[in-house]
Amino acid sequence: MTDTLMVGVSGVRGIVGKDLTEDIVARWARAFGTWVHENGKRETGNAKGGTVVVGRDARASGPAFAAAVTTGLTSVGCDVIDVGLVPTPTVQLAVEHDGAGGGIAITASHNPIEWNALKFIGPDGIFLDGADGARVHHLVGKDGGGRSRTAEVRTDRGAVERHLDGVLKLSAVDVERIRKRKFAVALDAVRGAGGPVMRTLLERLGCRVAGINLETDGRFPRAPEPVPENLGELGALVRGSGAEVGIAVDPDVDRLAIVDETGAPIGEDYTLAFAIRAVLGGKRETGNGKRVVVCNLSTSLVVEDAAREFGADVVRTPVGEVHVARAILRLGAVIGGEGNGGVMYPALHVGRDAPVAAALLLMLLARESRRVSELVAAAPRYVIVKTKLERGTRNAERGLEDVYAALRGRFSEASADTQDGLRLAWRDRWLHVRPSNTEPIIRLIAEAPTGAAAQDLVDEGRRLCAAS
Repeated sequence: MTDTLMVGVSGVRGIVGKDLTEDIVARWARAFGTWVHENGKRETGNAKGGTVVVGRDARASGPAFAAAVTTGLTSVGCDVIDVGLVPTPTVQLAVEHDGAGGGIAITASHNPIEWNALKFIGPDGIFLDGADGARVHHLVGKDGGGRSRTAEVRTDRGAVERHLDGVLKLSAVDVERIRKRKFAVALDAVRGAGGPVMRTLLERLGCRVAGINLETDGRFPRAPEPVPENLGELGALVRGSGAEVGIAVDPDVDRLAIVDETGAPIGEDYTLAFAIRAVLGGKRETGNGKRVVVCNLSTSLVVEDAAREFGADVVRTPVGEVHVARAILRLGAVIGGEGNGGVMYPALHVGRDAPVAAALLLMLLARESRRVSELVAAAPRYVIVKTKLERGTRNAERGLEDVYAALRGRFSEASADTQDGLRLAWRDRWLHVRPSNTEPIIRLIAEAPTGAAAQDLVDEGRRLCAAS
C-alpha cells in the first residue's frame, strides 16, 4: 500500500496511476463481488443478491475504471447494472430500486483531479461500514472462486429520471409553490456529474438557470470542493445574472453549497440548516414525540440552532456519511447530514443528496419569502476556521493520543467527545481535532461567535500538536 492510498471501511481512494490502476480496481471489485455473494447467502429472500449497480462521476479515469470494475465483478459471477455517469446518490437509489446486492460508485468526490475512488454500497443503499468493509478489504487479492454461470451486464439509463421524480414527489417539497416564485438560480457544477442533473431539476421547479461549468468532462476548472474560497466565479455569475441564489455542487453531486443574492458564499453548514428549517417548519411534516436531527461532530452550531427552533433534539456522530446514516435509521430521525453541504433526508433515502438539498432550499425560500442573506442574518452567527497538518509528521506517526491529552488538560472546563478524534465543546464554540478519512492529513476545526475566537482555538490546537 502506498502512502497516499486511503483504505476505509466504505471504500478505497488514491491517486490514479500510482495508487489506483485498472488491475488494482479490478481486484477490489472482485473482492466486493465476493462479499456480495457471501452477504446474499445470509440475507434470505434476496433473489438478486448477486447483482451489483455500477456508476461513476465525470473524472477522466472513470470509463476505464468502470470497465475494470465490471471485469472484476463478472469474474466472480456478479451481474452488473451499469447506470453510467450519474450522481453518487443516484447509484445508491438504484441499488434499492433494483433490489441489488450492492453498488460501486466510482468517484473521489471532492478530492483533487488526480484522484479517484471506489465507494462500496450495501443492499440497503448505504455505504459499507464496520465488519462488512473490513471483510471486503480482507478479500482483496484472494481467490474469489469464479462462478460457472455467465454473468449478465446491462445498462439502466433511467436511474437519474427516477431520482429526480423521487425528489419532486417528496411531501416536504411543494412543487407548485416553488414554480410560482420563478426563481433565478445560478449553478456551478465544476464540470462533474451534476450539470445536466441539477439544471433539469431546477428547470422542472420553474427556475431560470444561469450556469457555469455544467459540462461533464471532469476537467475541473478550480479546486472541486464547494467551499467559499472556490466559489468566486459563481458569486460573479449571481451578480451578473441577477440570480436570487447561487448553488454549487461537488463532482459526484452529494454536497451542495449556497451563495446569497449578493454573490457572497454563506458557508456549507447553512445547507443542512436551511434543509432542517424547510422540513421541520413545513405543515406537512408531522409526527408524535420528540423529533431528532442527526449531524456529525464537525457540523456547525447553526444546525443545532435550526433544529432546536422547532423543538428537535440533535444527536452527533463521528464524521463520515455512513455514521450519520446508521444513526438516522437507529433513531428514526426526521433529517440529518453533514456540515459540508450534505443533506440526508430519509423520506427519499439515507444518503447525502444535492438534488434533495436544492429542492428543500427552494422550498424554504418560497415559504419564507425572504432573501438568502436575510435568512442568514435572522439566526445567530458563527465563524468556522479550518486548518490541516500533514499526517506524515512526527505527531501523526506517534498517534494523536498525546495531543488529545494535552488538549483536555488545557481546556479542562470543556465537555469532551471522543467518538472521532477529540471534540471539545462550550456553549457557543467548539474545537475538533481528528485524522481525515479521505486524505493523509489531520484536521483542526473550530467554531466560535467571532473569527478571532475560532482562530485562537485552532492556533492553540496547532501549538499543542507541535508540542506533543
